[in-house]
Parts: sequence; structure tokens; C-alpha cells
Amino acid sequence: MEIIRDPGDIRSAVHRLRARHGLPIGFAPTMGALHEGHLSLIRALRKEGYLPIVSIFVNPIQFGPGEDFERYPRPFAQDCALLEAEGVACLFAPTAERMYRADHTVFVEEAQITRGLCGARRPGHFRGVATVVLKLFHLIGPDAAAFGRKDAQQARLIEKMIEDLNLPIRLLICPIVRESDGLAMSSRNRYLGPEARRQALCLIEGLRQAKTAYEQGERQADRVRAMVADAIARQPLARLDYAEVVDWKTMQPVSVMGPATLLAVAAWVDQTRLIDNLWITPDGVPVL
Repeated sequence: MEIIRDPGDIRSAVHRLRARHGLPIGFAPTMGALHEGHLSLIRALRKEGYLPIVSIFVNPIQFGPGEDFERYPRPFAQDCALLEAEGVACLFAPTAERMYRADHTVFVEEAQITRGLCGARRPGHFRGVATVVLKLFHLIGPDAAAFGRKDAQQARLIEKMIEDLNLPIRLLICPIVRESDGLAMSSRNRYLGPEARRQALCLIEGLRQAKTAYEQGERQADRVRAMVADAIARQPLARLDYAEVVDWKTMQPVSVMGPATLLAVAAWVDQTRLIDNLWITPDGVPVL
């Protein structure tokens, strides 16, 4: 696997790979600390006929004051071994100094999708996400990109950015990958001690109750939100950040669940903030 560190080198490397393999390029941007959720993005791209390229970059401008930028896990050698095993041909792993000039002042802003949910709780987070993803798209020039639905607001933001800025990129939004007990896979799960890890299941327990209620005919958003809040409140180490039912396109709250809505939840478990969601497909099917 070729590892590229310099942003000035990645474009020519991608050009060589495209010519050598005769395949369109698929891109999976990550912050490392890889798990099966990340690997599922690579497999989805390959299944669709793309040659996968991966980036590992812990993006400083999407972390706010007091967040976990400094302690975010960076097991680079382990990540490389996982990517090698997946047959990834190229890894782009720049430093912050190479990605952002000292006088960097241009950022990408979105005015609607990022107003609520995590955008309201993490000011500047999605500005950092949109900026770095657009930079990565520009540097790599992929034909397709894959993002996970666990970070649903982020995935919708990228979808909207591709639409509004006329980017020639196909977006794959891939299903949530879960542990055997249902906890959504996340690089931050490794922060959890044994008891916190057990209590973290309150997120999926609340979402499962909401899914069952929806399948039995419940559509009132306030009642569905209350189910999730109650499940989280039962665990002493857990604290609800938000439970919201939103329209998929706008990410703005709605009062009735239905096709193309999302029940999004964020909660602190001990000192770790986790997110998860229940997606109602455009056909009205609830998917965890």
C-alpha cells in the first residue's frame, strides 16, 4: 500500500492508480482508529466497481474547545495493517501543517442542515467537516465517496454540498455497522470502561423501542423521543444530549414520524459522547 503524506503528491498518485487499474476512484475519508464500520465503506466502494482510496486525518478544525482532539485515538500502524488486509492501494495521511497553511482563512459554511442536532451543540464542527471534505475531494478527485449513516447529519451535509456545489461525485451513504449487542461502532467506543460500555446500550435500547412503536403505528414525534429519553435516563452513567425527529432533507424538527425522517440521538455515557439514529426510509421502513 502506498502512503502519501504530502497534499502535493496525492493527485499524481491517484492519476497513476486510475491509469494502472483502469477503474474509477472511490474515496473513504476517515480520522483513523479504524473499525468494521470504516472497512464497510471500503467494501461498498469496491462492490460498486470503484478502486478504494482512504484518507486518515484527524482534522483539528472540526474539534471545539475542550473536545478530544489531543486524545483522539491514533493507532496508525494498526490502521495501516487493516487497510493492507482490505487491499487498499493508497492511503493519504497528511499532517495538519500540510493541510492548512498558517494563514488559512477560507472555510465552507452550510446554512440550514447544520443548525440543529450536533451542529447546535458543537459550534464550528460542521464548518470544519465541510471544509476538510471539500479539500480532500479537490485533492483526490474521486468519482465516488462513501460515508456512514451513523453520522447522519454529516452524511446529509456532504450530500447537500455535492448537490449545491455541482461536484461530480457519486455519494454512497452506507448502513450503520453495529457490535453484536447492537452498539453502533465508533472510534470513541474505546474510551468506554466496562460499566460505561454496558450502560451505553441504552441508546440502541431506546431506538429499538421506538422502532417497535413505529411498526405498531406510533407516529407522534414527542412520544417517540420520550421512549429514547426514558431508556437513557434509566442508566446512571448516561445523560441525554438530544433526541430529535427531523426531516432527512432539511435536518429540521418535525412533529410526525414518516417516510424520510430520522430519529437522531446523542448522549453522554460517563465522559464519552455517542450518537446513533433510526432512519425511516422514503418507503416508510424503519432501519437501525
